[in-house]
Amino acid sequence: MAKLAATTYGDALFELALEESKIDALYDEVLVVLKAFEDNSELNKLLNHPKIDKEEKEKFLENVFGSFVSKNLTGFLMIMVSKDRQQNIVDALHYFCDKVLEYKKIGIAFVTTAAPLTEVQKENVVTKLLDTTKYKDFQMHYDVDSSIIGGMVIRIGDRVVDSSIKTKLDELARQLKKIQLV
Repeated sequence: MAKLAATTYGDALFELALEESKIDALYDEVLVVLKAFEDNSELNKLLNHPKIDKEEKEKFLENVFGSFVSKNLTGFLMIMVSKDRQQNIVDALHYFCDKVLEYKKIGIAFVTTAAPLTEVQKENVVTKLLDTTKYKDFQMHYDVDSSIIGGMVIRIGDRVVDSSIKTKLDELARQLKKIQLV
């Protein structure tokens, strides 16, 4: 149910941004709000506290974000509180960001390698991804995990390309176990 609320509200915010041709501006504002939630765990606790009534929470949001973000985003946050969906604010904002990136054809790629990649190797990975996907640009996230031994694992959304040595060795071991020696 929480995911449904986040997608419903995130879609509504995205549609508003499209209608008013403010996708980039609203995206930047959402990043500021997400950073505030990320940096201050007390913000979530306060918004979800059962003994603080909705009006106080709405006033709080207006005071905290009113001077930093547009009335559209402040109103969006206040509507979520008025509908008792404050626990879904962060998820809805993340969903909105994902929709904006998808709309702008910007993919998010997570690349795991056994050793750090050089800048040239990183550029080659990006070039290959741009050539083989529908995206025009990528937000790249690199990670090093020596347990994969070699090769790389690339995740974009729910798609994974695993060319790691560890996976190949595991597959070879599974195949060898199937062989019956006479």
